[in-house]
Amino acid sequence: MAEVTSPAMEAEAEAGKRAPCAAGLANEGIAPAPGPDAAVTVEPVSPQPKPDPGCGSSSAVAGRGVRVLKRNMKRNASRSCLGKKSSLGAREKEWLKGDIRRGCICIHGKEMVSLNASSSTSSPGALLSSLSCSSSSSSGPDLQLVLCSTETTTTELCTQDKDDLYLQLHGDLIRRMNPDERPLQILYDYLARLGFQDPVRIQEEGAMADLSCMIRYFHGKPSSIEQLDRILLSGVFNVRKGKTQLHKWSERQVILCGTCLIVSSVKECQMGKMHVLPLTGGKVEEVKRRQYCLMFSSAGQQGQTYHVIFDSYPEYLRWLRQASKVVSQRIGTVDLSCYSLEELPEYLFFSQDITHLNLRHNFMQADAGLCNLNRFTQLKSLNLSNNKLTTFPASLCEISTLTEVNLSCNRIQNIPEEIGNLQNLQTFILDGNCLQSLPSELGNLQQLTHLGLSFNDFKVIPSVCEILTAMDKLSMAGNHLQTLVMETLGRMTHIKQMDLRLNSIRSVVMGNLEAINHITYLDLRDNLLTDLDLSVIASIEHLHCERNSLTILTLSGFSLRTLYVGSNQLTTLSIYPLPGQLVHLDLSRNRLESVPDWVCDAKKLELLDVSHNLITELPMRLLCSLSLQKLLAGHNHLQSLPSHLEHTPLEVFDVQHNQLNELPEFLFLKALNLRCLNVSANNLESLPPSSDTEDSLSMLQELYLTGNNLTDKCVPVLTGHPRLRVLHMAYNRLQSFPASKLSKLELLEELNLSGNKLKAVPTTITNCKRLHTLIVHSNSIAVFPEILHLPEIKLVDLSCNELTEILMPETLPATLQELDLAGNTNLVLDHKTLEIFSHITTLKIDQKPVPTSDPAGAPTFWSHGYSEMAGHRNKLCLSVLALDSFGDNLEALYGVFDGDRNVEIPRLLQCTVGDVLVEELQQSNVDSVYMTHTFLVSHRKLGMVGQKLGSSAVLCHIRRDPSDQSSYFTLTVANVGNSQVVLCRDGQPLPLSKVFSLEQCVEELERVKQQKAIITEDNKVNGVTCCTRLLGCTYLFPWVLPRPHVHTISLTAQDEFLILGNKTLWENLSYAEAIEAVRNVPDPLAAAKKLCTLTQSYGCHDNVGAVVVYLSIGEDNCTCEVHGVPLPSPGVFAPVNMLVKDSAHYSVTPSSSSGIASEFNSEMSASEVSSEVGSTASDEQPAISLETGAVPRSERRCSLHPSSSTSVFQRQLSSATFSSNHSDNGLDSDDDQPVEGVISNGSKLEVEVDIHCFQFKAPGNSTVSQARDEGLFVSMSEDDSPGTYLKVQRQNGMNSGSLSTINKEGSDLKKSSSASNLQGKKFSNGSVVPLEKSHNIIEVATEAPKKKCGYFAAPAQPDPDDQLIVPPDLEEEVKEQMKQHQDPVSEAESERDNRFTQQEVYDTAL
Repeated sequence: MAEVTSPAMEAEAEAGKRAPCAAGLANEGIAPAPGPDAAVTVEPVSPQPKPDPGCGSSSAVAGRGVRVLKRNMKRNASRSCLGKKSSLGAREKEWLKGDIRRGCICIHGKEMVSLNASSSTSSPGALLSSLSCSSSSSSGPDLQLVLCSTETTTTELCTQDKDDLYLQLHGDLIRRMNPDERPLQILYDYLARLGFQDPVRIQEEGAMADLSCMIRYFHGKPSSIEQLDRILLSGVFNVRKGKTQLHKWSERQVILCGTCLIVSSVKECQMGKMHVLPLTGGKVEEVKRRQYCLMFSSAGQQGQTYHVIFDSYPEYLRWLRQASKVVSQRIGTVDLSCYSLEELPEYLFFSQDITHLNLRHNFMQADAGLCNLNRFTQLKSLNLSNNKLTTFPASLCEISTLTEVNLSCNRIQNIPEEIGNLQNLQTFILDGNCLQSLPSELGNLQQLTHLGLSFNDFKVIPSVCEILTAMDKLSMAGNHLQTLVMETLGRMTHIKQMDLRLNSIRSVVMGNLEAINHITYLDLRDNLLTDLDLSVIASIEHLHCERNSLTILTLSGFSLRTLYVGSNQLTTLSIYPLPGQLVHLDLSRNRLESVPDWVCDAKKLELLDVSHNLITELPMRLLCSLSLQKLLAGHNHLQSLPSHLEHTPLEVFDVQHNQLNELPEFLFLKALNLRCLNVSANNLESLPPSSDTEDSLSMLQELYLTGNNLTDKCVPVLTGHPRLRVLHMAYNRLQSFPASKLSKLELLEELNLSGNKLKAVPTTITNCKRLHTLIVHSNSIAVFPEILHLPEIKLVDLSCNELTEILMPETLPATLQELDLAGNTNLVLDHKTLEIFSHITTLKIDQKPVPTSDPAGAPTFWSHGYSEMAGHRNKLCLSVLALDSFGDNLEALYGVFDGDRNVEIPRLLQCTVGDVLVEELQQSNVDSVYMTHTFLVSHRKLGMVGQKLGSSAVLCHIRRDPSDQSSYFTLTVANVGNSQVVLCRDGQPLPLSKVFSLEQCVEELERVKQQKAIITEDNKVNGVTCCTRLLGCTYLFPWVLPRPHVHTISLTAQDEFLILGNKTLWENLSYAEAIEAVRNVPDPLAAAKKLCTLTQSYGCHDNVGAVVVYLSIGEDNCTCEVHGVPLPSPGVFAPVNMLVKDSAHYSVTPSSSSGIASEFNSEMSASEVSSEVGSTASDEQPAISLETGAVPRSERRCSLHPSSSTSVFQRQLSSATFSSNHSDNGLDSDDDQPVEGVISNGSKLEVEVDIHCFQFKAPGNSTVSQARDEGLFVSMSEDDSPGTYLKVQRQNGMNSGSLSTINKEGSDLKKSSSASNLQGKKFSNGSVVPLEKSHNIIEVATEAPKKKCGYFAAPAQPDPDDQLIVPPDLEEEVKEQMKQHQDPVSEAESERDNRFTQQEVYDTAL
């Protein structure tokens, strides 16, 4: 037992005291949440000046003050931050309005007292007065809302308070702020780096209390008991020395710090003798004879023992837990990483047996906290990474025992000359600093074997590396090297491994150099090389040069074992001599037209990847190789494979995406070790046999045949592979799958038969007891398969089929997690079935339409379908947002959120992004602004969950441009991460997003390198993610940001559909292939399913998600007229004018797409129907009385081209729906041909029409309007009775003179609920069908049978020859009358709405 005499020690560690957490749960990153009625009271206080060593004395800032608003707020662990609307009061808001340099910060922690308001002077950063809130709580407030400016310093905020100001980022480390730092400016700079640009918006965001999840201020340093216990345990307890009872019990100060137990010789005194008991390798045992007693023993035969009795059981457990960790170690290791330490605990120096000290991720200062490092006399390993060190710790150079030093991720610019004193140093890691040179004294370290200089600012390889003869590894990734001089490498004969990736190397200078025989590993990835000749390096074994621009590569093959040259432009690869030791060769994503000849002679080659090239054939010798086990040749131009094969050990064979018509006949007979075969996306029509006899020796376990031309004849061949576990035969020409054949595949675990023409799944599927995944969507299956009896079934996808009912077993298998029945339009599930299915984790069924006032539903300008499929991890970590009707106007919103390996962030974004977007649209209509703010605010709202987890996101918003009402719809796309969206325009893909990854975005790579991030060898930021922009992952700031890429484009008639997908989808499908795959699929749901199925069949083992949005924004829907001349619109009749006279005020009715529609009962006349239908053209106007006369129409606009002038009414599209409780319309008979524009489901008949504008005519005048020889003729005559205000003339075959008159009192129209309740509303556009194939709304309403109750049904199909036209002999007369009559605007209506300067113009094209 060592006894150490020390000077008087202050209570810097506060020994047995444990400072309470200043913010309660602050150690967990949880901010206090206020009550909804949190009150703020302000009153002046008297000055209490006193010096503050941490932030400066009060005299230094005499007369300065800040306004402090203290709120007493109850803590709520379920809420992570303050509510948005409760964070600021009227006084704070008034303060913010004065100047954008003003703001407020929330300070958590102890109560702060400010200076008196009677100060005679004030600094620019201080406020006009210094006020404090009196606390009604005895414990003091938890939160201080401090109003300040960007000039206010830490000193001013800390005046009159003994505690310093601390800053915490992302719930992580907490650092003490310097006296001259400006907290509000730091906050504003942080928001600007996130992506906010507008100073006013930055000011608003800075006032959000929930921002504390990302940046938070504390008065005093918060800490947790657990952290304090790991640093130091202390207390006064009864202690007895020795194992026997010769010594008496006495109260002593006991400390557990580092690897030692320290016992003072005097009670509660830290002076004099301190008894030190080393615990490394010792024992800590419970003494059962005494309560709460532990026995501590040191290692060795001469070890000492101390007994300690604790006051309580929790205290006893804390000491037992911490001491057990120490004694379990065999070497003296102390881990104090991630504790926000500024200096080492004084008691740690008593542990003289410490050999390994980890101080990573703290705030140590070289001149203060680390000045006593030389007191550790036995230290061998020291980790000081991530400490924000700006200078090299001089004391470190005095520890001669050091063998390993890690100073990575600091800000060190120079290495002192004293570094040469560390003669025993073997590993020296300086990655992620700002070094440009190394001292020559570093050459004294002759035992140095590894030197890490990656991600510094070196422009050349330091010359001192040439004399470090023991060093075998040099890491210089992420520097600024532009030229690789081979002579330099030749002089460093001791170097074996060199990492030069992520530099800017453009050329290799050879010089007069002989062969280099010492370098075995060379990494040149992600440089700018165009050609590379490394033939002088005869000893090279492993070479990485992916993602350059290489066209020619020349190597020496003497020792070559692995070669990675993917993602280049290689056309020539020369290796001499023959690489006899080559095992792994990656030539993927190049421009090779053939496999190099020498590859076939590589006797030890096990893996060859030549995918994504231009290869037309594979050499026969290659497939006959005796060593090749894995051959990847997909995405080439292969038309056939060698027919003559020898026995090959090939285990994995991938030839997808080629032009193969058949496979070699003896493939399965010769490749007996083949386990996985992928021949998807070819032209196969048959499969080779598996054996010549009944007994098959096939070892095939995975077979992917998706996207071929296979028929039922190929199914019997599959029985020759009895060990088959995975079978994908989607999108072939299968019409049936014989039951007898399926029964033989008893080991089958995953079966995908989607996209065929199957009408049933064989009942023998029950023999596949191991089956856990069945995917058979997009077929014609009418009978639910018997799969619910399988014991291991997990996923069943029967979407987009023709199911009508489900035969349920008594119980469902406990393993069933997902059942997809969407897209089965005839499927009806009773309540009992739904109750049984309610226990399934995921059940997807078609949502039945909810009865609303608008049975026509959402507009049909767009429709969507989406699909999500989990990978092999069986955890779906992505979410989809799909809203065809978003907001009050005609808008849509779609999004995909991919969390990679977490599900929390995608689900949170799915629930919150829509609401955030609505709020941002109220503040700005600029595309780039509101979309950017939507992402940034969603990033903030992730709260604590977003500190460590993140997600890629892509969001599409369709709407009209509010600044240009005459425009088409605009599509605004924003994305972060690697989720993408592609628009199909005229059959061609148009990418609209940007991939933010290190491999695909050079600008982001340079930004991350400049900010000194460590990019690991798998191309991930700090080894976490390959994305440089994400929502969440705030702890990776500033390397990973949430600011999105925003792109806006106007939609045109050539735009067919959108595809949104996550990373996995686009890694396996090219843009063109995705467009081609779904272009001819009529159902968007089936299209999305197809994309995901293809992705999985092409080898994807991860989560995949896709959203397909079909667009119907075409010129076929346009009915604009300019100066009375209709614009050319193929497939649409010319518009027809209707004149309606009524002296009553006319009310507005909505289009179907507005979500509100009228119900027409049996007592409503057809005239009212026609009038109400015509009224859908109005747009957000009050009712207007129409006077006598008609106004000539100079221009008419449809909803695709609305007029920007407020004096011209916009055409609205509508769809009228007639419902009936009876199925007497005859349209649900299978024998009748359906009529386009008429939709019936047996109980409801929907008639879709294009409602344009009517021209109204007041009573007393006769006006006739016509369209052309085809169409609807409507006349107004003075001879009509007062109640008759509409005549419809219809020509039916030869009888052209029959008239149908409809009577209706004008006053009834005023009373129509559908008309009167919707005045002044703005209605959305509806769907449009070709008019020449549609029912006429007037015709249907006229012929509808009247009933006394319920709804009336539209008639059955009319004669196809029936058509409504204007007689040719009346054409000139109609035109003449149109020119003679005008209808001025009434004075009363002009006073009601000054916007309109001419009469309402309504028309319709029927």
